[in-house]
Amino acid sequence: MTRIDRRALFASGAAAALLAATGATLADTPKQGGTLRLAVPRDDSLDLVARGAVFDTLTEIAPDGTLRGELATGWHTDAEARVWTFDLRQDVLFHDGAALDVTDVLAVLDRVGQAEALSPRQLRLELTDSNPGLPFLLADSPFVITGAGQEVSPLHAANGTGCYRVERAEDNRHFLGRRVDNHYKAGTAGWADAVEVIVIPDPSVRAEALRDGYVDVAALPDAAGLKGVRGLRFHPSESDMALAVASMVGLPRQLGQSRALDDGRLAERWWIA
Repeated sequence: MTRIDRRALFASGAAAALLAATGATLADTPKQGGTLRLAVPRDDSLDLVARGAVFDTLTEIAPDGTLRGELATGWHTDAEARVWTFDLRQDVLFHDGAALDVTDVLAVLDRVGQAEALSPRQLRLELTDSNPGLPFLLADSPFVITGAGQEVSPLHAANGTGCYRVERAEDNRHFLGRRVDNHYKAGTAGWADAVEVIVIPDPSVRAEALRDGYVDVAALPDAAGLKGVRGLRFHPSESDMALAVASMVGLPRQLGQSRALDDGRLAERWWIA
């Protein structure tokens, strides 16, 4: 496949992204609205972005690299960093309407230690060995919280507490998430009305999709196909291109460096200017 299959793009809904003219000045304050569309390779990128959009974890790593609470409002440990206590948010709903319960979190924490509920909004976790870095560990995608310990797959049936609920999904091909109304992060994350991820295996075709305005972000594109194209930005640089981004996409001031797709939280943190 050396050219974009436009029929496939129309079928997936991606052709609706006929974008506005480039060159808009990005405001510092994120804007709400629009659809953020990504072209990714056939690797774990689709799953990574979808998990970051659909699910939450107890803690999260902010774009500036600092640790903060997500489903947890706070935590503390003993002097040995072996016994931990976590306090949970009270305003969280799963996409099926069920309220977050401490038992939903116990099912995940049982993987790392012995967990027990102290109250409907507090739990205790005892580790076999001390681990001062546990809150950082729990921000990773393997520790997303699902309703009653449900599996995260298949993606089309995923039930999380994240900013986006699944509207349509095909494993290793396509994901469309729609923003949840009245989400507990409203006003701080989940800026786009929808986020769409399209798997395009050929890097030259990913570059073409971005160049021709079918997508807003291309992960690991063919750099040769984008040289000299005006109105694009590159992360971390044009010579070391992990991401190519259209000019109307707003980005946080700092981006995650460990992965091209900002550890999967791109859907929450980027916006259409």
